Amino acid sequence: MKHSVDVHVGKRIRHRRWMIGMTQQQLADKVGIKFQQIQKYETGMNRVSASRLWDIARAVDVPVSFFFEGLHEGEVPGVIEGDIFADKEALQLVRAYYAMPEAQRRQIFELARVLSDAA
Repeated sequence: MKHSVDVHVGKRIRHRRWMIGMTQQQLADKVGIKFQQIQKYETGMNRVSASRLWDIARAVDVPVSFFFEGLHEGEVPGVIEGDIFADKEALQLVRAYYAMPEAQRRQIFELARVLSDAA
Protein backbone atom coordinates (compact mmCIF):
# COMPACT_ATOMS: atom_id res chain seq x y z
CA MET A 1 0.00 0.00 0.00
CA LYS A 2 1.27 3.47 -0.91
CA HIS A 3 2.16 5.82 1.92
CA SER A 4 0.95 9.38 1.35
CA VAL A 5 4.41 10.84 2.03
CA ASP A 6 5.94 8.55 -0.62
CA VAL A 7 3.29 9.71 -3.09
CA HIS A 8 4.05 13.35 -2.24
CA VAL A 9 7.81 12.89 -2.66
CA GLY A 10 7.22 11.08 -5.95
CA LYS A 11 5.06 13.93 -7.25
CA ARG A 12 7.75 16.41 -6.32
CA ILE A 13 10.37 14.33 -8.16
CA ARG A 14 8.15 14.25 -11.26
CA HIS A 15 7.36 17.97 -11.10
CA ARG A 16 11.00 18.95 -10.79
CA ARG A 17 11.96 16.62 -13.62
CA TRP A 18 9.23 18.15 -15.82
CA MET A 19 10.26 21.68 -14.84
CA ILE A 20 13.79 21.16 -16.10
CA GLY A 21 12.70 19.20 -19.17
CA MET A 22 14.34 15.94 -18.14
CA THR A 23 13.00 12.53 -19.16
CA GLN A 24 12.70 9.59 -16.80
CA GLN A 25 15.47 7.89 -18.77
CA GLN A 26 17.80 10.88 -18.38
CA LEU A 27 17.18 11.02 -14.64
CA ALA A 28 17.68 7.28 -14.31
CA ASP A 29 20.98 7.51 -16.21
CA LYS A 30 22.21 10.32 -13.95
CA VAL A 31 21.30 8.36 -10.83
CA GLY A 32 22.50 5.01 -12.16
CA ILE A 33 19.22 3.08 -12.12
CA LYS A 34 16.62 1.91 -14.64
CA PHE A 35 13.89 4.29 -15.75
CA GLN A 36 11.24 1.86 -14.48
CA GLN A 37 12.49 2.55 -10.97
CA ILE A 38 12.00 6.29 -11.53
CA GLN A 39 8.43 5.51 -12.63
CA LYS A 40 7.83 3.60 -9.41
CA TYR A 41 9.27 6.43 -7.30
CA GLU A 42 7.14 9.02 -9.08
CA THR A 43 3.91 7.10 -8.48
CA GLY A 44 4.78 6.33 -4.86
CA MET A 45 4.76 2.59 -5.55
CA ASN A 46 8.33 2.34 -4.28
CA ARG A 47 9.74 4.26 -1.35
CA VAL A 48 12.85 6.34 -2.12
CA SER A 49 15.76 5.64 0.23
CA ALA A 50 17.61 8.58 1.78
CA SER A 51 20.75 7.99 -0.28
CA ARG A 52 18.75 7.66 -3.52
CA LEU A 53 16.82 10.84 -2.73
CA TRP A 54 20.16 12.56 -2.19
CA ASP A 55 21.32 11.37 -5.63
CA ILE A 56 18.06 12.47 -7.27
CA ALA A 57 18.28 15.90 -5.62
CA ARG A 58 21.79 16.36 -6.99
CA ALA A 59 20.70 15.18 -10.45
CA VAL A 60 17.85 17.72 -10.62
CA ASP A 61 19.77 20.46 -8.78
CA VAL A 62 17.56 21.02 -5.74
CA PRO A 63 18.08 20.53 -2.01
CA VAL A 64 16.62 17.33 -0.55
CA SER A 65 14.13 19.48 1.38
CA PHE A 66 12.49 20.42 -1.95
CA PHE A 67 10.82 17.01 -2.06
CA PHE A 68 9.13 17.59 1.29
CA GLU A 69 7.83 21.10 0.64
CA GLY A 70 4.10 21.30 1.24
CA LEU A 71 4.11 18.64 3.95
CA HIS A 72 3.06 19.65 7.46
CA GLU A 73 3.34 17.66 10.68
CA GLY A 74 0.14 15.85 11.54
CA GLU A 75 -1.50 16.41 8.15
CA VAL A 76 -2.16 13.83 5.49
CA PRO A 77 -0.50 15.06 2.29
CA GLY A 78 -2.74 15.64 -0.68
CA VAL A 79 -2.87 18.05 -3.53
CA ILE A 80 -0.60 21.02 -2.93
CA GLU A 81 -2.90 24.02 -2.98
CA GLY A 82 -1.89 26.55 -5.59
CA ASP A 83 0.55 24.14 -7.28
CA ILE A 84 0.04 25.11 -10.90
CA PHE A 85 2.63 22.54 -11.95
CA ALA A 86 0.41 19.71 -10.76
CA ASP A 87 -1.21 20.04 -14.19
CA LYS A 88 1.07 18.64 -16.91
CA GLU A 89 -0.55 20.85 -19.54
CA ALA A 90 0.19 23.98 -17.51
CA LEU A 91 3.82 22.95 -17.17
CA GLN A 92 4.10 22.30 -20.91
CA LEU A 93 2.63 25.72 -21.57
CA VAL A 94 5.16 27.41 -19.28
CA ARG A 95 8.04 25.54 -20.93
CA ALA A 96 6.82 26.49 -24.41
CA TYR A 97 6.39 30.11 -23.31
CA TYR A 98 9.96 30.39 -22.05
CA ALA A 99 11.32 28.67 -25.16
CA MET A 100 10.06 31.61 -27.27
CA PRO A 101 12.11 34.72 -28.00
CA GLU A 102 11.32 37.54 -25.59
CA ALA A 103 9.41 39.66 -28.13
CA GLN A 104 7.06 36.77 -28.90
CA ARG A 105 6.62 36.05 -25.19
CA ARG A 106 5.45 39.62 -24.63
CA GLN A 107 2.91 39.30 -27.45
CA ILE A 108 1.62 35.96 -26.15
CA PHE A 109 1.39 37.40 -22.64
CA GLU A 110 -0.64 40.39 -23.85
CA LEU A 111 -2.93 38.10 -25.86
CA ALA A 112 -3.51 35.85 -22.83
CA ARG A 113 -4.20 38.87 -20.63
CA VAL A 114 -6.75 40.29 -23.09
CA LEU A 115 -8.46 36.90 -23.49
CA SER A 116 -8.64 36.34 -19.74
CA ASP A 117 -10.15 39.79 -19.20
CA ALA A 118 -12.80 39.00 -21.82
CA ALA A 119 -13.73 35.70 -20.18
